[in-house]
Amino acid sequence: MSPKISNSMEAGIGIMGTKLGMMSYFETDGTVVPVTVVGFREGNIVTQVKTESTDGYNAVQVGYRRVRDKKLTKPEMGHLEKSGIIPMRHLQEFRLVDVGEFEVNQKLVLEEIFKEGDLVDVSGTTIGKGFQGGIKRWHFKRGLMTHGSKSHRALGSIGAGTTPGRVYKGKKMPGRMGGTKQKIRKLKIMKIDNDLRIVMIKGALPGKPGNLLRIAPAKIVGKNIPKS
Repeated sequence: MSPKISNSMEAGIGIMGTKLGMMSYFETDGTVVPVTVVGFREGNIVTQVKTESTDGYNAVQVGYRRVRDKKLTKPEMGHLEKSGIIPMRHLQEFRLVDVGEFEVNQKLVLEEIFKEGDLVDVSGTTIGKGFQGGIKRWHFKRGLMTHGSKSHRALGSIGAGTTPGRVYKGKKMPGRMGGTKQKIRKLKIMKIDNDLRIVMIKGALPGKPGNLLRIAPAKIVGKNIPKS
């Protein structure tokens, strides 16, 4: 008996894009809305369709951003050539309830998946900040900056000396900040420009310009994804 595979279920098929930057978007009533502009390079092609009978779960693998052959490893090239697909830099899966409407080498069209006003979940890698102290990393309050103070930006006590005589796991301390995966949920699509192949999403998105973003329909438990 094969082990049960448990992954996060998506509300629907999504696509990948490239963060271009931020700007101000003016609504018809003059309201200014900060938006992030996301562009799309060549790609968003279905590279593999997984089903419960073949892989134990239903999912669609999507490829994004065409690159030269030498940029990929031989296993990656073999995986794509097997289905007659051009070399793709990024491959990601979207686990779905039903994958019957998808087939290999199918191109995902932005305007067919999303429309203006839709809510989306956006995932990406945050900007790396390097090694940071407790004030910047965890928003700790600093000590007095007056003469005689010996605790300006120091962390302070990290635990008792005798009982328990150790530092608790998960204690917020200085360390490497940023460079981690982050998902921002329920962001509104303000504008879709099919000619420029860009989409404007309300608010800030993870990473710096040029960063890879994963855009999927916003998950609402009990409405577009099952409760269990």
